[in-house]
Amino acid sequence: MPRFTVPLLLLLAALGVAGLFFFPPISQPLGYHDFADQRFLVGTPNFWNVVSNIPFVFIGFLGIWRVVREAKNQTNAQGRWMDLVFFAAVALTGVGSAFYHLNPNNGRLVGDRLPIAVAFMALFAMIIKEYLSRQIGVLLFVPLVLLGAATVFYWHITESQGNGDLRPYLLTQVYPAVAMPLILWLCPVKYTSTGALYGALGWYAGAKVFEFLDKEVFSLGHIISGHTLKHLAAAVSCYMVLIWMQKHHRMDDRYEEPASRRLI
Repeated sequence: MPRFTVPLLLLLAALGVAGLFFFPPISQPLGYHDFADQRFLVGTPNFWNVVSNIPFVFIGFLGIWRVVREAKNQTNAQGRWMDLVFFAAVALTGVGSAFYHLNPNNGRLVGDRLPIAVAFMALFAMIIKEYLSRQIGVLLFVPLVLLGAATVFYWHITESQGNGDLRPYLLTQVYPAVAMPLILWLCPVKYTSTGALYGALGWYAGAKVFEFLDKEVFSLGHIISGHTLKHLAAAVSCYMVLIWMQKHHRMDDRYEEPASRRLI
């Protein structure tokens, strides 16, 4: 691992936190809930934006089943409970997002964003554990998950008071999205399925593009909207993480973490 990896990550984090003091509070845009596809089908409002959350629930429970199935493996207890939190958050993302899209509003948006924030920060800590430092990843897991959740509640409280502030939530979304590929690039520990993680990050980036182009995509024949495709692409991203968890192991099973990688 290059010596500048940790200082670089800390510098980026410091710049992100500093940015909170240079930019004014960002409230929830008024048009956020105005999605392109609002078709009422089978007695369900916003049908496709609701049912496209089913894959999250399926993948989440599939991951939970995998963790429970391997519960007898006592050699990776730390990894098991971290995986369990991630997949539980993925399943709840499907439930929360479906609930939100039945009647999009700021109150229901909390149930949508909360599990997303938990899952994203959980994955960030897991990547730190596997590629940067096992000890630091384990130590940071709970604080990072709580931080992600806290930013959602902070936004909701400030929004209900009439001065909504999305800045901390956006920081916990943007910083890991930058830091995770950097860690994979700068700390190339030889695992058998790191490509699946790159795939997961790529599909997540694609999901954000679809979200941004919601109305433009829907205008192409009014078949499917960008937001619906966002859900499906993000679900594929979660499935790629599941593949990584199932198959990754060091190419040299005799590998022992060198002192240079034991950061604490």
